[in-house]
Amino acid sequence: MSVFNTSTKFSDNYELKEELGKGAFSVVKRCVQRSTGLEFAAKIINTKKLSARGSVSSDFQKLEREARICRKLQHPNIVRLHDSIQEENFHYLVFDLVTGGELFEDIVAREFYSEADASHCIQQILEGVHHCHCNGVVHRDLKVSSVFLCLHIDIAVTSSFLRVSPFFPSGRGNYLRSGFFELIGSLHIFPLILQPENLLLASKAKGAAVKLADFGLAIEFQNDQSAWFGFAGTPGYLSPEVLKKEPYGKAVDIWACGVILYILLVGYPPFWDEDQHRLYAQIKAGAYDYPSPEWDTVTPEAKNLINQMLTVNPAKRITASEALKHPWICQRERVASMVHRQETVDCLKKFNARRKLKGAILTTMLATRNFSSRSMMAKKGEGSQVKESTDSSTTLEDEDVKARKQEIIKMTEQLIEAINTGDYENYTKICDPHLTSFEPEALGNLVEGMEFHKFYFDNVLTKTWRAINTTILNPHVHLLGEDAACIAYIRLTQYLDKQGVAHTKQTEETRVWQRRDSKWQNIHFHRSFNSASPSLSSLAQQQK
Repeated sequence: MSVFNTSTKFSDNYELKEELGKGAFSVVKRCVQRSTGLEFAAKIINTKKLSARGSVSSDFQKLEREARICRKLQHPNIVRLHDSIQEENFHYLVFDLVTGGELFEDIVAREFYSEADASHCIQQILEGVHHCHCNGVVHRDLKVSSVFLCLHIDIAVTSSFLRVSPFFPSGRGNYLRSGFFELIGSLHIFPLILQPENLLLASKAKGAAVKLADFGLAIEFQNDQSAWFGFAGTPGYLSPEVLKKEPYGKAVDIWACGVILYILLVGYPPFWDEDQHRLYAQIKAGAYDYPSPEWDTVTPEAKNLINQMLTVNPAKRITASEALKHPWICQRERVASMVHRQETVDCLKKFNARRKLKGAILTTMLATRNFSSRSMMAKKGEGSQVKESTDSSTTLEDEDVKARKQEIIKMTEQLIEAINTGDYENYTKICDPHLTSFEPEALGNLVEGMEFHKFYFDNVLTKTWRAINTTILNPHVHLLGEDAACIAYIRLTQYLDKQGVAHTKQTEETRVWQRRDSKWQNIHFHRSFNSASPSLSSLAQQQK
């Protein structure tokens, strides 16, 4: 029996409001219940698009399973499903409207964050996990990779751009240097239907409850059953038994909680490597440590709990119930340190930046997969009825693709022209206000927002050099669905320095574009290091 209500129309019970986020097959919108005036978040799945993928039965079964699981999980630390409605081309899942955003964003915004705060956070996560396990549910994809409350299609990077590796400051934080791309080779482990992310705050009020979400990969089990349920999860959080393709059960969630707790305490994960095979080898061996100096101030009790969570043998791994009774959690006032952990907050800020890009990269790559599969199926289905243009090898659809790619190239040229002429006003019209970027001038750190760019316009572009000619070489555009695209190119610029001496510089650049309200905006920019480029450090020298 279907868990979806087919006897009523969504619009009879709810009024849709603004869009909160968008994915490859779904959109999340705020909605208001007509009878009560209460606000909810409606996840709207386009089943027509799912049908176009060619795996209708499997995808609908996943939808049914997700709705069934969410319906039976009623807990203060789990986002609640209130309603599920099925119509001809759409399925609607009506969830709590969670307004507090993601847990880690809240942490980095705090003025004070201690080990005791981390204990309180993991306690709430474990409470939710324990409820899942008591109700025969394994989440399978617990992680901290939440972007915002909703699905989101912010950034997309294709494999042709993965050669660029951003650099972060030295130390254990070098894990960040591996870039945002270590997961790209494993898209097969991600759900084909996009869900809200899974560590959220109920509201922005101080002390708001942490809530688990995203049950798209969750499975149901009986008693303490272990079985091979398939390869699922996110690489850095996968348990050894999943990687070894052994039977597994609820212990995989505890392993993921151990990874989360480790990050909560120092701001970086226990397992990391640029190479996914080496990453998996670390996980299977349980090869993690507590390096100085950041771990020197963490209490032995916290490390003890992590050790019990990250036990390689799932049969010996601590359970959620046992973890909740651990002294570091149930006696935190006496056991956990109350000292402010500023270094952890600083590391978490970088970790957050990395997660945002990575999560959005995967989202849009899934959208790409959807776009490509629909295009292929359309061509197969049309057969001899496909009309051809004057070029016998090019269909009308191809002409449309060409036009859209040219549009991206044109927008990129307009943006570069604004840079060359120092037209910051026009630059801001073309760029998203929350533009993220990696540029040599930022010393490898992720820059978010326009403040850095404003400073660069005012103090570098207009005072140290003047472009006289810019050429885009070898532009490669990759369309990601209808409203997102990437362009990679070599930018060749001839310019005059302050003394009137001519120079030529060459940089490799990648820009990510998203169309919002029929307008293309640059949402991410990545420029490779080039020693000939004017920099903030060279600015001081030239002004002397």
